[in-house]
Amino acid sequence: MKMPNTKSVLLVDDSKFARLLVKAFISSNFANWEIDEAEDGAKALEMVDAKTYDYMLVDFNMPGMDGLELGEKLRGRFPGAVIALLTANIQQEIQNKAENLGLDFIAKPPTEDKIRDYIMSREATR
Repeated sequence: MKMPNTKSVLLVDDSKFARLLVKAFISSNFANWEIDEAEDGAKALEMVDAKTYDYMLVDFNMPGMDGLELGEKLRGRFPGAVIALLTANIQQEIQNKAENLGLDFIAKPPTEDKIRDYIMSREATR
């Protein structure tokens, strides 16, 4: 399978460790991809004003603006964007809200297989 060209990813999570982990998973499978990080929704919104991202991976449980609220704002600004909600909260209500906003859902804890398989499946449909 042909590896995708350079893409850009925005990781949004208040946990620096979680960001480093997901960044490592992406980098090890997509070496030439650009990966930026934001520690909260406000910073993420600043960053998307300055740069277009191919993928936005957003933690659900963050202080201030949660991942669903951020996802809704991002979806409003970027209707065709690939946005995934990363969460350990597997309540059906949260999944339904994410689906209604057109957000993908990745269960925490993230693993290299989950992240790689998610990106590969999205790349195959782009």
